[in-house]
Amino acid sequence: MMGHPALDQVCGSNFAYQHHTLERCLDDMVELGRRKVELWSVAPHLYIPEISSVEVMKVRRLLRERGLTVACLTPEQVAYPVNIASGADWLSEASLQLFLRAAEICSDLESPLLFLTAGRGYEDEPVEHAWKRSVRALQVITERASELGVSCVLEPLQRVESNLVTNLSSLKRMIGDVGHPELGVVIDTVALAVAEDTVTDYGSAFGKRVRHIHLIDGSPAGHLAWGDGNLDLPAILRGLGKLEYTGSFTFELFGDGSYSLKPRAAVQQCLDAFDDAARSLNRSAI
Repeated sequence: MMGHPALDQVCGSNFAYQHHTLERCLDDMVELGRRKVELWSVAPHLYIPEISSVEVMKVRRLLRERGLTVACLTPEQVAYPVNIASGADWLSEASLQLFLRAAEICSDLESPLLFLTAGRGYEDEPVEHAWKRSVRALQVITERASELGVSCVLEPLQRVESNLVTNLSSLKRMIGDVGHPELGVVIDTVALAVAEDTVTDYGSAFGKRVRHIHLIDGSPAGHLAWGDGNLDLPAILRGLGKLEYTGSFTFELFGDGSYSLKPRAAVQQCLDAFDDAARSLNRSAI
């Protein structure tokens, strides 16, 4: 029997809160009824290259005081100079060390998931060179994370963001080449739409390896609040229901930056849209 996604699967997050304190973000998430959060490790909230063990414990305390748990830790790895597939040895090594530290922080915060992307190669070199660098790094990260009791999840990026894993077929190849049984898959609804893949395609290819969702509107690109783009939220939720997805959803709000001025309102807009779509699906199933 198909089970439709439910509102309690939706995580809070600090996406769009980069110009606010972490405390403000976490307070908002509690007031919006969230019990889990995806933590984007952006400065100054949780900047992995600089954060001390004492500061990690402070974040853990802030979460526990509010009855929150971490569903996923997501290091910044697209906009910042972090790239495990870089052809510059110093950069690929520094990036690898960042993710190994992130795995330790996941363990300290009792986060079950560490969020990964494949990085990006030079546009003027054969893509296979960067592909091999990415595979090697992902193997090291996933193995270390597994030793710490943390599972990793890999997300495709848009072609403007990467020349490695950008659609279902390249994601499937990377998962196979890394070869770690605990490496799961992220569906990002914008990347999905831009690549012209579908939730059904992902279900057929990966099944229960789909372990996290970035549920976000677009046109089709752009990380927008639901209703500000033109993606079909009920159809996406219907597809995930057929997949019997029971994991977490996060609204990865970036857009044109306006959401950072009133991030709570943008999250509320997404929650309302999700609730409306889920209720509609439940009514149609009766």
